[in-house]
Amino acid sequence: MATLRWGSAWKISTREVRAARGKFLFVLLSVAIGVAALTGVRSFSASFRRTLLTEARTIMAADLSARMAAAPSPSEQKQLDTMAQQGLRMTQVTEMISMGSTARDPNPVLISIKAIDPAEYPFYGTVKLNPAGALSTILTDDSVVVAPNFLDRTHANVGDSLRIDGKEFRIAAVILDEPDRLSSNVSIGLRVMMTQRALQATGLVTPGNSATQHYLFKLPQQNDSAVASAKSALENALPEAMIVDYREANPALTEGLDRATDLLSLMSLVAMVLGAIGVGMSMRAHLQQRLDSIAIMKSLGASSQQIMRVYLLQTLLLGAAGGLLGVLLGLGVQGALPLVFERLVHIPPNFHLEPAAIITGFATGLLTTLLFTLPPLLDIRTVRPASIFRRSVEESSSLRWQDRMKQHRAQILAAVVIFAGLAAIAATLSDSALVGRWFAAGLAVTFGTLLGGAALLLAGLRALLRGARLRLPQPARQGLANLYRPGNQTAAVLAALGTGVMLVAAVFFLQRAIISDLQLSSASNLPNIFLLDIAPDELNGVRTLLQAQPGERGEPEMIPIVAAHIVSIDGVPAKQVKLKNFSRRSLQRMQLSWSDALPPGTRVLQGSWWQPGTQSPQVAIGPKEAQRLGVQLGSHIVFGAEDQQIDAVVSAIIKSDGQHGYSRMEFILPQAALAGLPSTWFGGVHVDPAQVAAVQRTLYAAYPSVTVIDVADAMETIRTLILQVTQVVQFLAAFSIFAGAVVLASSVAGTRYRRIREIVVLKTLGATRGRIAAIFSVEFAVLGLLAGGVGVCFAVLLTRVLLPKMDIDFHVQWGAAAVTILLTMVLTNGAGWLASWRLLGQKPLAILREE
Repeated sequence: MATLRWGSAWKISTREVRAARGKFLFVLLSVAIGVAALTGVRSFSASFRRTLLTEARTIMAADLSARMAAAPSPSEQKQLDTMAQQGLRMTQVTEMISMGSTARDPNPVLISIKAIDPAEYPFYGTVKLNPAGALSTILTDDSVVVAPNFLDRTHANVGDSLRIDGKEFRIAAVILDEPDRLSSNVSIGLRVMMTQRALQATGLVTPGNSATQHYLFKLPQQNDSAVASAKSALENALPEAMIVDYREANPALTEGLDRATDLLSLMSLVAMVLGAIGVGMSMRAHLQQRLDSIAIMKSLGASSQQIMRVYLLQTLLLGAAGGLLGVLLGLGVQGALPLVFERLVHIPPNFHLEPAAIITGFATGLLTTLLFTLPPLLDIRTVRPASIFRRSVEESSSLRWQDRMKQHRAQILAAVVIFAGLAAIAATLSDSALVGRWFAAGLAVTFGTLLGGAALLLAGLRALLRGARLRLPQPARQGLANLYRPGNQTAAVLAALGTGVMLVAAVFFLQRAIISDLQLSSASNLPNIFLLDIAPDELNGVRTLLQAQPGERGEPEMIPIVAAHIVSIDGVPAKQVKLKNFSRRSLQRMQLSWSDALPPGTRVLQGSWWQPGTQSPQVAIGPKEAQRLGVQLGSHIVFGAEDQQIDAVVSAIIKSDGQHGYSRMEFILPQAALAGLPSTWFGGVHVDPAQVAAVQRTLYAAYPSVTVIDVADAMETIRTLILQVTQVVQFLAAFSIFAGAVVLASSVAGTRYRRIREIVVLKTLGATRGRIAAIFSVEFAVLGLLAGGVGVCFAVLLTRVLLPKMDIDFHVQWGAAAVTILLTMVLTNGAGWLASWRLLGQKPLAILREE
């Protein structure tokens, strides 16, 4: 034995594995489930995110957009041409106001022109037309397509002519759906779309006119880093343009997706740790069963290092086998989920394998197996040959804690290595070294606290049992006493189970909070049509008319608008203010609004909202506008409106969800600050998509000057996407929770081998199967209740820390917490008995002969 080589060590390790396949099933199951959850969740979530973001791009019809008050200068155009040579595709969209008339109604009407290149526009999504057809085919230099309300107001039909500035165009089709309608400027006038060459032919585009240039960009690489890089380059190339990427087109969708991604990353980490806990507990149980063999090998002259080779190779074998099995299970999940979700949420099954997730899953499974078997491997050093004559007793129970610390120095070092390894793995999975450090540190603190808390709980339980010994039935007394019997690992088991319960419960609590928040963003009563130019004396009539419509849902939102301009910022005149990606001409065309209460769909990021009835001029502004204007909390913005100047202090930086009327307002002030100024009103209301056309006709008949902007299709697209995010998060969270439950159950079941001698001894002393079953049931139930209670408490604390970082309100979910504790007890009992039931039939003589 003194010359034990790697080859011999390999033979011994494989022989043990073959001889105890059932025992190693727990290790394989723990590794495989952890790796499968990790691989499946990461692969599917990465593919789903890619597909969903591709659909989200249709809200803006591009990856990036740049809005300018004028065409690019020669130097700016040169930089754009350079970017185009590097693969950036660009198309120009011109928006302006003009007058037009039809043969059926020669009276001119105000029209909102959108000039595009039909060969390029849109980069994402499709312009749906009636009669149906491709935009590039139907829209020519001699034709236009119009919004439905254009035909209603001009009494024209498809095929009629439209005169714009003396030039005739044929109305070729009606626009049913326009991809970027929601992200376009809300402008007055009836919507008319034509080609860029047709607009040039009208002669409307002249130097100094009011046309707005809107450029759409498509990148050769569709990933977040490429978008961020291109956005930075465009901001430098076009200093006066407002650059927006597709992630900003609808804040509710992108925030929901980001929160879902955060949760999916957490689920990946949870899967990793749960698998590792299962491996550590199962391997510890296995090595404890092999103490006699280890002692015999040492008696024959083998050193601790040589014996550790055997079990190190065994660990590598089991980790690799479990990792491969887990990858195959993960690939099965990855292949099956798209087919399931295609029917469930109509996501096209274009997901593909993620090699990085597969490699990460396998490597993580192998590494965590090695890390968590390190402490039991180091225990081999303390095994003495005399162990074959002396069974497990509490040899060290009388040692001082200082002596115990010295005795377990190697174990403490192993724990440091484990948490350092977990930090590295967490940093890799989350793409953040900071997250990795905090995750490992939090896990270490939690595990240490759980370990200490478990020890205190057991000490208290022992004291309670001593005091109540005469009043408890014998099975209950024996079952409780089992928790602190000689050689027990109850504190370690409680800490491991408590950690697992904490992680699984935290995923459940976070998932419920995120889903609840997402459902608010996908509510069926959010405004999907907007109304412009409502006069103050028409406000009550429009509101009453809307509420009387059969397809109307919810309360109409009415927002006042005051036309203004910026005079100065922090004492610097508007002409001298340094702007960042903001057109100086835009400073002369601002829209102010008022609200005493925080508007729906809006939250305060910095500062505070004013109290109702506030008289002092204050202003709330969005983070993008604040950055572009160079203002912060406490800055003074002087607005000019009519003959008045309003010196307002920036008191709040706010963020809107993009789904409500106030989302379109650049500056919000208290009502008293804008009292007496002339205003118009902007409205929003939800109408069933099938009833939108009828509502438009009714409004036009009663209030011809009110313009209706239909974004029902765009809002329904966003709502559908958010619902898809919701359902995928729910499913993957359930999958991860199920995987965690299986791993925890296998961990509990892995303790079955420590119960064999105990059952045999009890049987030898005359205990019946029923009495033994009652004893173990009490032990399993108390173990589950303690682990569930402690784990849920820490899960609530973890959720309390994480939710505010996601801008989600925290509420204790008492019902879910109670159910989790009960389910933990049931799971622990079920898993314990599933593994221990056959032991009740064990013959005492077979074990006694080994003594």
